Amino acid sequence: MEKNQTMVTEFILLGFHLGPKIHIFLFGLFSLFYACTLLGNGLILGLISLDSRLHTPMYFFLSHLAIVDIAYACNTVPQMLVNLLKPDKPISFAGCLTQTFLFLTFALTECLLLVVMSYDRYVAICHPLRYSAIMSWRGCFTLVTTSWACGSLLALVHVVLILRLPFCGPHEVNHFFCEILSVLKLACADTQLNQVVIFVACMFILVGPLCLVLVSYSRILLAIVRIQSGEGRRKAFSTCSSHLCVVGLFFGSAIVMYMAPKSRHPEEQQKILFLFYSLFNPMLNPLIYSLRNAEVKNALRRAMCKEGPVGRLFILC
Repeated sequence: MEKNQTMVTEFILLGFHLGPKIHIFLFGLFSLFYACTLLGNGLILGLISLDSRLHTPMYFFLSHLAIVDIAYACNTVPQMLVNLLKPDKPISFAGCLTQTFLFLTFALTECLLLVVMSYDRYVAICHPLRYSAIMSWRGCFTLVTTSWACGSLLALVHVVLILRLPFCGPHEVNHFFCEILSVLKLACADTQLNQVVIFVACMFILVGPLCLVLVSYSRILLAIVRIQSGEGRRKAFSTCSSHLCVVGLFFGSAIVMYMAPKSRHPEEQQKILFLFYSLFNPMLNPLIYSLRNAEVKNALRRAMCKEGPVGRLFILC
C-alpha cells in the first residue's frame, strides 16, 4: 500500500472531450481571449499608474483587481492551450498543487477585493464628507494587504489538507486545470474533511461577502435616489452599476457552480463555469470599467493625445 501511495507523480488533464478540429478552433478562440485579457487589464494598470487623476482609493482597488485577473489567466489558460494541442501532456504532482493553490488564492482574494470595493463606494456616496478620513491611504493598504493575506492563507489550508491524502491512481483529472474538487476525486482515502472545509470556506468567503456587497449597494441605491443633482446621480449610478456587473458575473457563476443542483454531467458543466473565472471574467472586467467609466475613458484620451497625431487619429477611429 505504501508503494501504491507514492506511484502517482504526475497527472493528465483531460480538458474538453471534443474532436481535434474543435480543439484547434478553441485554441485560436481562447488565445484571442487570453491576449485581450492581458491587453485590457494591462491597459487599466498602465492608465492608473500614469494618470495622477486616477490615484484614488477606488482605482487603487481596481488596479489590484486587474492584477488578480491577469494572474487568473496566466495560471490556467496557458496550460489549457497546451492541452488543446497536446492532450496527453502530463503535469507534475507539484505543479498541479501549485496551480490549485494559486487559483484558490486569486479566487478568494477577488471575493474580498469586491467587498472592499463595495465598501469604498458605500463610503464615497453615503458619507462623502468623511470619505478622505475613512478611506485613507493607510487604510487602503491595510484592506488590500488583508485581502491578499487571507486569500493566500485559506488557499494554503486547502493545499495542506490535500497533501495529507494518498494518490495511488487513477491519474487523470477530468478538467482543463487542477481544480480542487476534481483533484480530490483521485484521492485513495476519505475526503470528507476536505469537503467540510470547502463548504465552510464557501459560506464565509462566498455567501458572507455577497451579503455584505448586497447590503452596501442597497444602501448606495437609497443614497443615489436622494441625490438632487442629476449629473451627480448619473455619475454615481454609472460607477456603481459597473461594479455590480463585475459582482454579478463573479458571484453568479460561483453560486451556480457550487450551490445549484447538479446536472447529469456536472463535470462538463463545471468546466464551462470555470471558464468564467479563468477567461471570461478577467477579459470582461476591463471592458466594463473602461466602457462604463468616464474617468477611465478620459484618462485613455489624455494618454493617447500625449502620443501626438497618431494617438489623436486612433481616438478619432
